[in-house]
Amino acid sequence: MSIFRTILIAAIAGLGLSGPGSAAQCITSKSNFGAYKQHLAKQAASAGVGQRGLQALSSAELSSITWRFESNPASQTGVSQGDPARFLAKRSGSSAENFIAQTRNKIARNPNTFASIERAYGVPGSILATIWGLETSWGGYLGKTPIVSGAVTLSSYCRRHPKFEEHAIAALSMADRGIISTATQGGPSGELGHMQFLAGNWLRYGVDANGDGRADPYNAVDALATAANMLRQNGWKAGQPFGQGTQNFHVLSVWNDSGNYQRAIAYAAERVGG
Repeated sequence: MSIFRTILIAAIAGLGLSGPGSAAQCITSKSNFGAYKQHLAKQAASAGVGQRGLQALSSAELSSITWRFESNPASQTGVSQGDPARFLAKRSGSSAENFIAQTRNKIARNPNTFASIERAYGVPGSILATIWGLETSWGGYLGKTPIVSGAVTLSSYCRRHPKFEEHAIAALSMADRGIISTATQGGPSGELGHMQFLAGNWLRYGVDANGDGRADPYNAVDALATAANMLRQNGWKAGQPFGQGTQNFHVLSVWNDSGNYQRAIAYAAERVGG
């Protein structure tokens, strides 16, 4: 185990909050965002976040796109598409057949990487490449929202609070340690890198798969291996089916709690094969 990985495990272990009474008060008005940040700063400091992370919180701005998504969840791409093929088409801006063909091609162009990860974690390349495609078009679009601002905005919003507060504090911890900066961009909910991890999940499951001494969510190999590690640690069974109703299908809920999203992953991965 690398020194960096040991540090990450120690960091995430210190991010847990003691209970509902310790959480910062959520908000329903944008005008209260500053007050929420003041409360969150106390929680972050108690969790061991240092000066650089607290400065990142101080400079964080309310993310308008995050607030809009949370105010109107149906505006998020594909959430209303119950049919897996329609979900894939809406999410990818193409067709399900084209998305599946591109996913299959991505694996064919990187066979050793996907085979190595499957040997290590038991998660097939078809699952990982499908998630990669759904999240960032295989690294083609990693997001334009400052990660700290997105994570803190999501945490502040009452519909999501306090479930996502640990991820906001984890994002501050990552800024404190120099893993990300206040300028690092990702998804509107503070998602990181190629696979769009929430910060707390990256700290918990992050893997240095390319051997360069650091687990980097913006390195595709590290991100893919980390996704496999996350699924395995949450109960993924190697060599077992992953269609709807199976144990492995249930494990997909740790990635995304949307049933539509889970069905789309399984639908595409079954057709990608391999």
